[in-house]
Formats: sequence, C-alpha cells, structure tokens
Amino acid sequence: MAEINTGGGGGKHDGGKVRSKKASTRVDMTPMVDLGFLLITFFILATTLSKPSSMTLNVPDKTQKEETEPLKASNVMTVFLGKDNKAYYIMGKAASEDPEVKTVSMGYDLRKAIQESAKLAPADKFVVVLKPTKESTYKNMVDILDEMAIIKIKRYALVDVLTDDEKALLKDKVKLEI
Repeated sequence: MAEINTGGGGGKHDGGKVRSKKASTRVDMTPMVDLGFLLITFFILATTLSKPSSMTLNVPDKTQKEETEPLKASNVMTVFLGKDNKAYYIMGKAASEDPEVKTVSMGYDLRKAIQESAKLAPADKFVVVLKPTKESTYKNMVDILDEMAIIKIKRYALVDVLTDDEKALLKDKVKLEI
C-alpha cells in the first residue's frame, strides 16, 4: 500500500528561519508484483502449446508372407529426387530400356505428373517408386511423402539404392558419382 511519511523537519533552525516540512513518499510494490505473477500464470495456463505433428507411414507386416503378383512396368512410375528441388521420373519402363527421363520441380508440377501417370494405369495396380539420390534433401523426401498422402496414392515404395542402369540414366541430369 502507498503510505506517506509525514515525520521530520520541524522547529526552528539556522537563526530562527522556519523550514517547511518535507514529505517523503514510499510506494509498496508487493500488490503489483502479485498482479504480475497472476497475469503470467494466467497466460501460461491459457496458451495452447503447439502439438507435434507426425506423418503416418504404413509399412507391410514382416510376419505375414503374402504372395503377390509381379508388377508390370507399365503400371510403375519411378521418381528420382535430385538437387535444387528437382525430381526426375520415368513411367512405364525400366531404366535398362533407355526410357525418356522427364524433369519436374517439387510441389505442384510433381503432383500433376503423378496424377496424370496414375490415370494411365488401373487404380489398384499403380505403384510409385520413390528413390532419393545423394544430392536430394530430407525436406524433399518429406515433401514427396506429403504428396503421396495428398494425392491418396495407396501403393508406393521407398527405395534408397539406385541400380547401375538408373545411375547411368541419371548421370548427366543429377551428376551422380559412379
């Protein structure tokens, strides 16, 4: 609480001259500190903390052995992730067949290319094979997995090893070390 100290400075000094009383003030800061801590506590409790977001990645069960039919190359799209947010893809052919490699940028262009390729194959047979190169970034890998979720592609594979034919095919575009 604020209090005013009115004591001191009375009487005659210095040859009979009368001096006025000096009032000293002292402000008690305890209530203001209490209010500050109450406000800090309120804002901490009222603030919602950001929840960590994670991506769902479905993987096959190792304990169950299922017989699957071999994939036809015409139903497979292979996407190679390169540097500078570029992706290279081939559709319907293996790398050993010398296919045409198309280049797209990550994001909308890649999404459009996957959607167009998905129209060429039956929906339950279409597979996207994702192959990051050493020049690609982790961000590109997360982005392509996000694209798979956005487009709702159910069958895709993540492969981290390039074959010799794929290295030879991408050598000029990605400048791979062989």
